[in-house]
Amino acid sequence: MQLEYILKSYARYAPVYDQTFGWMLSFRGRSMAAGVTNKRPGKILEVGVGTGISLSYYRKEHEVHGIDISPDMLERARQRVAKGKLTHVSSLRIMDARQLEFPDNTFDAVVAAYVMSVVPNPEKVIREIERVCKPGGDVVIVNHFAAEKGIRRDIEKFLAPLSNKLGWRPDMPVQEILSNTSLREVKRHTLPPLGMFTMLHLRKDLDTTSQAV
Repeated sequence: MQLEYILKSYARYAPVYDQTFGWMLSFRGRSMAAGVTNKRPGKILEVGVGTGISLSYYRKEHEVHGIDISPDMLERARQRVAKGKLTHVSSLRIMDARQLEFPDNTFDAVVAAYVMSVVPNPEKVIREIERVCKPGGDVVIVNHFAAEKGIRRDIEKFLAPLSNKLGWRPDMPVQEILSNTSLREVKRHTLPPLGMFTMLHLRKDLDTTSQAV
């Protein structure tokens, strides 16, 4: 995936995203991802916040920050926050997820919904997510991951050369995320429609210093 193609794709999708992809992807994935963070109030980062369609799912006691590389999508997120009076949303910033502009151990939870297969260098993104998450914090990834076999796998391989035009990678394996992080997998859920999406609940284990306190 090349950044210039991603920006072009989302400039094109922004005006119709909520009415097309948005409703389908929000069916369970976004609400479940936010639900993992809602067990206790905290400081939350949403990577790839897009049009802000997930923001109303977070509990009002949170302090939510959203970042996105697309100014077109982010402008719609700002409009949604203003219209919905979502006062728990503290900031919405243009930012490259491969180089997050936050200190280490900043957030109690980090959510990246439908992001990993649309970014260049997802291995850098997951490392940055791990870096800014506090020890003991949760990381939630929702994404389409490639099937290991069967007709779906054949279709994904066929579509793979068209990734830049599609604006996402249909053949991304889950191990591309898991092998590039020391985050521990807590749980994995298969999501609709048709089991095409997966929610990974990961956790940043407490380091030695944190455990000793």
